Amino acid sequence: MFVTTVNCRATAEQLQAFTRYFLCDVHVTQLQLDELYAILRGVRDGQISEAQALRLLEPARPWVWTAIDPVSKLLLAIEVGPRTVEVAQRVVHQVAQRLASTCMPLWLSDGFTGYLPAILGHFGVWHQPERTRAQGPAPKPCWLPLPGLLYAQVVKQYRRKRIVGVKHRVVFGTMGAIAQVLSVCGWTINTAFVERLNLDIRQRVAAIGRRVNTLCQNEDGLQHQQALFHVYHNFVLPHASLRQPVPVPESTYGTGSAKVWRPCTPAMAAGVTDHVWTLQEVLLYRVPPWPQPQAL
Repeated sequence: MFVTTVNCRATAEQLQAFTRYFLCDVHVTQLQLDELYAILRGVRDGQISEAQALRLLEPARPWVWTAIDPVSKLLLAIEVGPRTVEVAQRVVHQVAQRLASTCMPLWLSDGFTGYLPAILGHFGVWHQPERTRAQGPAPKPCWLPLPGLLYAQVVKQYRRKRIVGVKHRVVFGTMGAIAQVLSVCGWTINTAFVERLNLDIRQRVAAIGRRVNTLCQNEDGLQHQQALFHVYHNFVLPHASLRQPVPVPESTYGTGSAKVWRPCTPAMAAGVTDHVWTLQEVLLYRVPPWPQPQAL
């Protein structure tokens, strides 16, 4: 496992401050959102079924919410909270704060209904309808999506825990406009990249692994571990699919072949940073403005 527990609150605060400082004015063309439920200790012990665990987890904590750019693999937001509209609002608000003011990405998610009011609330505008009658009260203004807003859902149908059908639902925009954005990468409507991210979280964060002895105990500890995973995924871990060819092959000063690829992290692919970080560099980095000690 990547990490078992993060007990130092100061370390988590440093990691969160580092993420907030670097993830700003980000330009992306599309975003995928998803929720990942934590495994109850009772499920592992066989005390309750997985279906019963889902019903218990629905109104309770914790769920892990993620938002990722599938092109650069940049993880823009990771949040812990119940599966409610309120937390969906918080996740979309966190993403909106980190996007550039002129950025209007394509949103892709599952069929959870909480995303619609969250996205519409952040990317909408008041519209005053015209009067249709000379007498009577004026029509009330209504909140409408911005003209360039695109949002589609991947709705999966299950039967006996098996997927029996997948439907694509266009919520905002048109199918042609959404297909045009996805055609740049040769893709169709999907949430495969954020689902692959969920597998990485299961494998690298001990608190929510499926077959481990360190299942999630409280929300604070899970938040701290997610802060570490957030930085590690974006700045420390190079992704093989993002590697970049070097202009001139570099000698390795050994018997091996010359180096022809440059490792690349999601933060590098998104233009947030220009090199691969180490955890030591992240923890020692002074995030400006650095607070000064108070004079006695």
